[in-house]
Amino acid sequence: MTSVADQQEGRRSDERPWIAAIRDVLDRPLTSYHIVLGATGLLLVLGLMMVLSASSVLSFRAYGSSYTIFTRQLIWVVVGLPMAYVASRMTPRHFRMLAYVALLGSTFLLVLTFIPGLGVGVNGNTNWLRLGGPLQIQPSEFAKLAMVMWCADLYARKEKLLTQWKHLLVPMVPVCGLVIALVVGQHDLGTALVLMAVMIGMIWVVGAPTRLFVATIGAVGIVATYFVNAERYRMQRVTSFLDPFGDPSGVGWQAYHSFYALSTGGWWGVGIGNSRQKWGNLPEAHTDFIFSVIGEELGLVGSLTVIALFLLLAYAGVRIATRNTQPFVRYAAAGITVWIMAQTVVNLGAVIGLLPIVGIPLPLLSYGGSALLPTLIAIGMLLSFAKAEPGAQAALNETRRPRFGWLSSRRASPR
Repeated sequence: MTSVADQQEGRRSDERPWIAAIRDVLDRPLTSYHIVLGATGLLLVLGLMMVLSASSVLSFRAYGSSYTIFTRQLIWVVVGLPMAYVASRMTPRHFRMLAYVALLGSTFLLVLTFIPGLGVGVNGNTNWLRLGGPLQIQPSEFAKLAMVMWCADLYARKEKLLTQWKHLLVPMVPVCGLVIALVVGQHDLGTALVLMAVMIGMIWVVGAPTRLFVATIGAVGIVATYFVNAERYRMQRVTSFLDPFGDPSGVGWQAYHSFYALSTGGWWGVGIGNSRQKWGNLPEAHTDFIFSVIGEELGLVGSLTVIALFLLLAYAGVRIATRNTQPFVRYAAAGITVWIMAQTVVNLGAVIGLLPIVGIPLPLLSYGGSALLPTLIAIGMLLSFAKAEPGAQAALNETRRPRFGWLSSRRASPR
């Protein structure tokens, strides 16, 4: 009789060479680490390039230089990369120690936005906090990372009790509900939807029963519907989403020009820097609608490349979550993946007309330090967790050893 290992070896020998090569790459211990590092690096470089292109006209009109907004984004990247590096060197124990501090700190900053003189309104949302001078931050962006860390730590502590529904929901849902309520109070429904997705995703990740999961989704849907009906401009956005060409000069302006930018890009685009919509027709071209400029300048090929990079990042996040045995690492990696992918889906859905426009940036690509910094820290966490996969740390040490060994041998060699 043939063993299971022999049967698997026989199936692999029958595979085509390119399939066997892909399987060999995916089976390597450092695959997740390299995918996260590579996909993030490519998205950051592409993001800087497209922020420069999409913001050049607006930047020249507002500041007299086409490079001002790009320079600010570059500074945020330079600040965020060391943070990501530090996070990649930290251990799960460090993140768990910071979880409650991060949640309390971000909640406190959210409360400060309601204080006159500190909270700053932008496009109808009072979700910015003035720190002095021109420096402003958006606390709700940091709340996303804090919520993931806190929920992962909470569920890791209650690992043996998660078979009981009350431990799945309490105190997780009330605490997350408070954070979401503060964000809704800022009139920032887009960020609130992402936070709701994180909350639902964490409940699903820990293995909630189907009935409880569906009931949670239903409750969140009812709450979201209520807040949409509570404000006229939100209802206008929904009705515009259902018929974006019904009022192209009014509430459908953004959607109309987003579609026009994507449709004129063709297969290969009009070329980097040659976008016509960035000259003022497309609002928020360098932030919420940067994907429209990507589609116009880089075409369908460039757009699909961006989507492929995000899918690779999602695959790596799921792989990290499923290959680790530590509960906190599993929950945190899954939570980060849900957060980044939910925000990506909501942004891309609005740009291509599948979802209403709710005004949230595209991770790693859109302009804005408040969104970029917590995302880079989360990427650093994924890199740290990837090194905890079976055999990953040993493989990482092995790849470094020849380089340092070569240096030491050169230094020790006689002249």
